[in-house]
Amino acid sequence: MALARTMDNKIIAGVCGGIAAEYKIDPVLVRLGFILLIPLGVVIGTFLLYIILWVIMPEAPSN
Repeated sequence: MALARTMDNKIIAGVCGGIAAEYKIDPVLVRLGFILLIPLGVVIGTFLLYIILWVIMPEAPSN
C-alpha cells in the first residue's frame, strides 16, 4: 500500500489518517505529533509540510 490520504479517517484533509494507516499507528498520535511541533517554533514549517502532503498525497479509495 502506498502513502495516500484517507477519506474514512479524516479531520481536515486525511493526511494524518493516511500516514497513520501506512505505518499502522493510531491517527491521534500523528495528529498530536503535528500539534507538538507548534510550540517548538516550527509553526510555519509544520503548516507548510501539511499543505505539501495534502497536495502530493493521492486520495485512497474509500472502503
